[in-house]
Amino acid sequence: MELVRNFPFFSIMLAMFSGPVCSVLPGKAARVVNAIVISIVAILSAVLLAFLMASGESFVFMMGHFPAPWGNEIRAGVLEAGMALFFSIVMLLSVLGGIKKLFDEVVVSKHNLYYVLVGLMLSSLLALVYTNDLFTAYVFVEINTISACGLIMIRENGRTIEAAVRYMIMSLIGSAMILLGICVLYDLTGHLLMSNIKEQVALLVADGSYPEPLLCTIALMSVGLAIKCALFPFHAWLPDAYGYSTVSSAAILSSLVSKGYIFLLIKIIYRVIGFEIYRGSGVIDVLFIFGLAGMIFGSVSAIRENDVRRMIAYSSVAQIGYIFMGIGMGTQFGMVAAIFHMLSHASTKSLLFISAIGLTDVSDGSRKFGPLTGSGYRNRIAGLAFAVGSLSMVGVPLFSGFISKLLFAEAAVTLTGRMLPVLIVLGISTILNAIYFMKTVIRIYTPVDEVNRVKKEGYEPVHMRQVPLYGVVLCAFVILNVFLGVMSDSIVNLIRIGLDMFA
Repeated sequence: MELVRNFPFFSIMLAMFSGPVCSVLPGKAARVVNAIVISIVAILSAVLLAFLMASGESFVFMMGHFPAPWGNEIRAGVLEAGMALFFSIVMLLSVLGGIKKLFDEVVVSKHNLYYVLVGLMLSSLLALVYTNDLFTAYVFVEINTISACGLIMIRENGRTIEAAVRYMIMSLIGSAMILLGICVLYDLTGHLLMSNIKEQVALLVADGSYPEPLLCTIALMSVGLAIKCALFPFHAWLPDAYGYSTVSSAAILSSLVSKGYIFLLIKIIYRVIGFEIYRGSGVIDVLFIFGLAGMIFGSVSAIRENDVRRMIAYSSVAQIGYIFMGIGMGTQFGMVAAIFHMLSHASTKSLLFISAIGLTDVSDGSRKFGPLTGSGYRNRIAGLAFAVGSLSMVGVPLFSGFISKLLFAEAAVTLTGRMLPVLIVLGISTILNAIYFMKTVIRIYTPVDEVNRVKKEGYEPVHMRQVPLYGVVLCAFVILNVFLGVMSDSIVNLIRIGLDMFA
């Protein structure tokens, strides 16, 4: 066996065991260890992706070398390796981008605990990407949930504790539905490995056996994951969780956590139930409708906000709606568009949260739009980065958001019954995106007379010292966003190859 076939297992274990190591280290050493581990995972993922692209085939790694149905398996293909690489890059940049603010947001004695949670979060995301066992996926769903709650409430103020409790309640409801669905599916098929379940499900459908329990298990797992992703109307916990956590936590939660759950749903669609069987169920129609509704209501809620971070959080509700709309189309083109939008949203949302904190820092810490006036001049790198993220969300050419919306439109053209609603809602959502993001960009680049501002409000304007690392992180996110937009053909081709390997 080639050494590279062990890389998925190495990546998961390395991220997981970085937690105990960081727990006994001082904060600075834990930060260094965490950054090194994420970087190593990114390198391993890049090498694995190159190997899989060259071989053109996926592979299965047996845990303990026990064959199915007794053993646990890790499965790696082009899509899994590419997603692991992307997750590790975004997580590294998100952690580095919030280092300076972590000293203001979290007591120093708990910095090592913060990096323990980050390590557990990364390991759970990697496990969701690579596992071929449905119950193992559920275990890491729970690890992901616990890590996310810790990342939200580590600031230890009233709003974050309340947000973490609300997130935990909604997340536990989703987890219960997922577990119940897995139990019913195990009762129907007698298997937990995804490939074995798929074979048995195909036989059940061919025989016409147990149609109602099978539909129930599809609905339970789909709705459970939708709740954990904050798909409308299950999004009530999201604004506070993203809006009041630390800047790195907000970037990680908005960019990666929901994407891990969505990737698990895609694995269930392709590798557990089967794409054609899933498409034939009515569940996909419900996801499609919720996705369309989320695109509109998330944007309307963002327009009504006067808090820049909560505005960005509500924008995530709309963007999750885009992804579920693509899944709900029930076509290969729609799935490709949904996966590409996962990448686009992850890179852009982290950019927006991290740049927004730079703008609020030079606006006396206020997140309201009034004090943010002119902040793009007071912190030029943050202002430019926020403008780039906003243009991407609106769908301006050159940036990744434009490619996402173009792919959704192309996928809709191939549909007969859903083309019109997709194109109409896509157009309305784009206009709404432009209203609240361009309003914010205009606000931060509206000149303000600082002399009169001082006389009127009685304080000296704060000019943030440019932190080299902060600027490098923002530039890296901008480059990543432009890369996704410019190199979209190659990335879309990689996604299609990965989906073919899935099937």
